Amino acid sequence: MPTIDVDGKRYEVRDGTNVLHACLSHGLNLPYFCWHPALGSVGACRQCAVIQYRDADDTQGRLTMACMTPVADGARFSIEAPHASEFRASVIEWLMLNHPHDCPVCEEGGECHLQDMTEMSGHTSRRYRGRKRTFENQYLGPFINHEMNRCITCYRCTRFYEEHAGGTDLQAFGSRDRVYFGRFEPGPLESEFAGNLVEVCPTGVFTDRTLSASYTRKWDLQSAPSICAGCGVGCNTLPGERYGKLKRVHNRYHSEVNGYFLCDRGRFGAGYVNGDARLRHAGRRAGDETFDALPVDDAVAALAALLAGTELVGIGSPRSSLEDNFMLRQLVGAQAFSTGLPATHARTTATALALLAQGTVPAATLTELEAADAVLILGEDLSNTAPRTALAVRQASRTRTFELAASVQVPHWQDAGVRRHAQEQRSPVLRVTPAATRLDDICAATLDRPPASIARIGSAIAHALDPGRPAPGTLDEEEQAFVRAAAAALMEAERPVIVSGEGCQRDDVLRAAASVAEALAPRTEARLLFALERCNSAGVGLLGGGLGLAEALARAAAGATLIVLGNDLFRQAPPEAVRAALAGAASVVAIDEVETATVAAAQLVLPMASSVEATGTFVNSEGRAQRFFEVFEPEAPIRPAWRWFSDAARAAGRNDLVVAHHDALLEALEEAVPALSGVVAAAPGAGHRAAAGLKIPRQPHRYSGRTAMYADRTLHEPKTPEDPESPFSFSMEGASDDAPGALLAGVWAPGWNSNNALTRFQEEVAGHLRGGPAGVRLLRASGTAADGAGDDTPSASPPSASVDDGLLLVPLHDVFSSDELAARTDAIRDRAAPLRLGLHPDDAQALGLNEGMTVACEGAFAPFHLGLRLDARQARGTLTYVHGAPGMPPPGAGRATLRPVGAATPPPGGGYTVLARG
Repeated sequence: MPTIDVDGKRYEVRDGTNVLHACLSHGLNLPYFCWHPALGSVGACRQCAVIQYRDADDTQGRLTMACMTPVADGARFSIEAPHASEFRASVIEWLMLNHPHDCPVCEEGGECHLQDMTEMSGHTSRRYRGRKRTFENQYLGPFINHEMNRCITCYRCTRFYEEHAGGTDLQAFGSRDRVYFGRFEPGPLESEFAGNLVEVCPTGVFTDRTLSASYTRKWDLQSAPSICAGCGVGCNTLPGERYGKLKRVHNRYHSEVNGYFLCDRGRFGAGYVNGDARLRHAGRRAGDETFDALPVDDAVAALAALLAGTELVGIGSPRSSLEDNFMLRQLVGAQAFSTGLPATHARTTATALALLAQGTVPAATLTELEAADAVLILGEDLSNTAPRTALAVRQASRTRTFELAASVQVPHWQDAGVRRHAQEQRSPVLRVTPAATRLDDICAATLDRPPASIARIGSAIAHALDPGRPAPGTLDEEEQAFVRAAAAALMEAERPVIVSGEGCQRDDVLRAAASVAEALAPRTEARLLFALERCNSAGVGLLGGGLGLAEALARAAAGATLIVLGNDLFRQAPPEAVRAALAGAASVVAIDEVETATVAAAQLVLPMASSVEATGTFVNSEGRAQRFFEVFEPEAPIRPAWRWFSDAARAAGRNDLVVAHHDALLEALEEAVPALSGVVAAAPGAGHRAAAGLKIPRQPHRYSGRTAMYADRTLHEPKTPEDPESPFSFSMEGASDDAPGALLAGVWAPGWNSNNALTRFQEEVAGHLRGGPAGVRLLRASGTAADGAGDDTPSASPPSASVDDGLLLVPLHDVFSSDELAARTDAIRDRAAPLRLGLHPDDAQALGLNEGMTVACEGAFAPFHLGLRLDARQARGTLTYVHGAPGMPPPGAGRATLRPVGAATPPPGGGYTVLARG
């Protein structure tokens, strides 16, 4: 490795990096603004100036920008040289000429990179007395506040938004010295990654609008490591709490999963925790269809009484933790437990897990996906089902760009040089889905086909790569052209990744994707990536159960006692079957975070802790078990579902099911379910201690006002809560030095108060955390085909049918509408897609329907009326709808017919109100 000299000290550095990267990796204090580890170097701010010396005899040196200077063995630099220090101080003074100096009222205060760098550069007094330029701020939607007067023109925002995330509606506008970063007109930022501007901006130009509504200074936020519950990617997050309310969610760096960025659903979708729909009381149904509030002991006794009665049936949930699902499974028995996945999702989840665990191709991490040199997407609209995966695909399209730059010795971090040399050349990304996607701008080839055709096209690509694999049915000319293009691109690749998922609700699409990857595996480093719908779909899939959802509902309808964990059954199954189960069950117990139609129909309702109020485990789409920790104690009687079950078992005399500690629960889980062996190692247990035997603090070193928080109620500071079930303390006392990556509860270092302090916790910039990556991978390719799951026999061609006989219902996910919990957050609801039905213009013409017409949609589901949207980039013969929106058809609804009607009526399944009285 090269060695460089900085201010008389020698440091080993990684070849191919720049001096700023090297200095930050070694913990040196060197100011910067425009540089970002995920965006590269452009040298726009001139703040990272150092002196570079020619040789040992050179005492004067020359000024150079560290972010634009490659490391070289034996090179000598100085950060502390007077000329470099004076230059950096003058640069920060120029940048601050027009800044309003409004730190006391700025929402970035206390976590501001500009504050840190200003002090680090020695600019502590203001000399400029002239008139400052001013700008008019814009409304940028429900997520982001805009204050352009604080801008220092570092270009980080547009570089991330346009070049990294592919957004098109935020640009730099300017003339002379007036540069404006905003939209061409006020309006919501369209990208699903707009919220990252809050962390990317080094000043307070873009701030969190949802935090503004109930503002708290950043040093007063209590945090703990958590996992996003918005989809199956498993992004690592840092939720912040104050006064018992969730205030915000920030990105928590994970080198193999989400890296530096989150999607807006993950960042802003947890607001339901504070919302009006939140269940905050235990209740028992009264005779007048309202609920009587129950104290905790009475609620536990009521649940215990039901355990000793009739046959029990338990329905779990892919949005609840492994621990909660496992305890319900133990309570009712494995043969009476359903994972809560509808038949279509149960089948696709089982297929995906079998292919990853028993197939020949490993699951791809997002880091491996970003480095892919060819990507094939089969059936999945990633921007809406797994947005962080879509962002990784966008980076993969630049692999060719970096390869071309490397061929002419342009380093990968030299952003402008890399882009200029490659021009518009990209690595091939090819997609075939039922409709257009937001990744189409980077795709080399696209095709719109119904799910059955997608499976046949995938099998055709596998056959083209390996003629020994079964040949598909007949393809039309457009499909054949796509197959040829995809096969050619994949054959040239060294690190191809095949992406699919549950979006089409077809397991044959997943098998076709695996077949393509296996055909590539002998000569490439092929990888598979499956996007599973829910945060713990893989977890409940590995946990398993003896009942399918339909069979569980049938048993309930026959008179069993039904216990439903974190699942609105009306979203998962035909409403007639759900109503029959709820009416026929001896009793219905609903344990949930929010009010749902299922909760409204239950006899006993128990409030469940959310993922920021409990400690638990999710398993993401690649089979990585990751732990989330309780950020704050919820108000009683809200508690983890597994604790409701354990306490009820004790009250019912079933002492074999009593679990008093989270660590003991995990050990029992591992012992009972071999498929989840290793889950204990996802994070250290409650006995872990940091330096000097101390717990890790949830509160930052600068936490303030703990006594004043309760001054309206008492003059005495209440006792700090104890947490015997995790390595964390509910205080600022403790030590976090060298914490394992899974326990990193925040980043802070002397002089580095913003999230840019992260470099102090990485082995090197953009590398692993010093404590290692969080989580443990449970699934490893075994090299043998999975039973049944590896069958890549092509699907038969779908039978031809007139549109008069019905249209194939195809769900289209929406990043802001399709998640049950996030959609209950006000800011997310403001960005939800309008509820419309999608139809190809040719089908509309055949049916005599027009754009915007209100139609009645009828089939094996509750009928509803909606407006019609015509889309030429949609597969013919399909009718698309927003998956997961209230009243929309459940998975596997089949076909539907349309007829024009006079006026629109909202779909059924809207808001529900559970009244708690007492």
